[in-house]
Amino acid sequence: MEQVSFIVWRESVEALLVIGILYAWLCRTPQGRKGLPWLWGGVAAGLALAVLLALLLLGLSSWLDDTGQEWFQAGMSLAASALVVQMVVWMRRHGRTLRHDLQQGLSDELGQGRQWGVLALVMIAVAREGSETVVFLYGVLSAAPRDQSLLSLVLAGAGGLLAAILTFAVLQWGGRIITWRRFFALTEVLLLLLGAALLVSATDRLISLDALPALVDPVWDSSWLLGTDSGLGKLLADFAGYRDYPALSQVLIYVLYILAVCWLLRARSPQAATTRGATR
Repeated sequence: MEQVSFIVWRESVEALLVIGILYAWLCRTPQGRKGLPWLWGGVAAGLALAVLLALLLLGLSSWLDDTGQEWFQAGMSLAASALVVQMVVWMRRHGRTLRHDLQQGLSDELGQGRQWGVLALVMIAVAREGSETVVFLYGVLSAAPRDQSLLSLVLAGAGGLLAAILTFAVLQWGGRIITWRRFFALTEVLLLLLGAALLVSATDRLISLDALPALVDPVWDSSWLLGTDSGLGKLLADFAGYRDYPALSQVLIYVLYILAVCWLLRARSPQAATTRGATR
């Protein structure tokens, strides 16, 4: 359940940041205040789209047989892992200009008298965050034990949302220790580790479906030192994809994931882009 709380926390903070930027900009002028109803309409529409996606995923899963569900859940875990990497790379590239881009989009829509454009802009921004949350949660829950109660899931999500509201308030007040830059830097690392855990979860299913060869199974057995049933071992398994007796193919895929992430972050970072531009 810690994964559920973390995902809801991280994605809710980012959504609150987007809404906060747009709300603060609209409140600056009388013309902007006219767009506030469209802002809240966009928030509601974005959340509705995210809920619709969740219902579609649940509905599709319920139509499949046991083998089909295994394939579907493996595919969703892979998609969630890829989406984690894509989101981190996107934030690395656009995080510094996020405020300017959002405000410029609002200015263009209001300047041309298109209040409905405010709704569309906000709806897309909120739906993006909500859809990411839905995909991440589905990928995490598909790998979780089936005996998890609905109440525990709801409480975990509510705890993550409450933590997000408190975190947003603290970050808005500012400070030398907790800043937006440090928040995103820390959560980037945690998200990428969670992406690795989702990837390993997918390989578990693919190996059980005989779609991925194990090659050597297991490569090692470290259960005597750090088991995955409880404590630190379970935490590392949930958040970093640790296995106490992994297959060789899982180890190789994990290493390739780390190398690919390092390459993407280096290639897409603003510093790398500036360096390439200066050499041309």
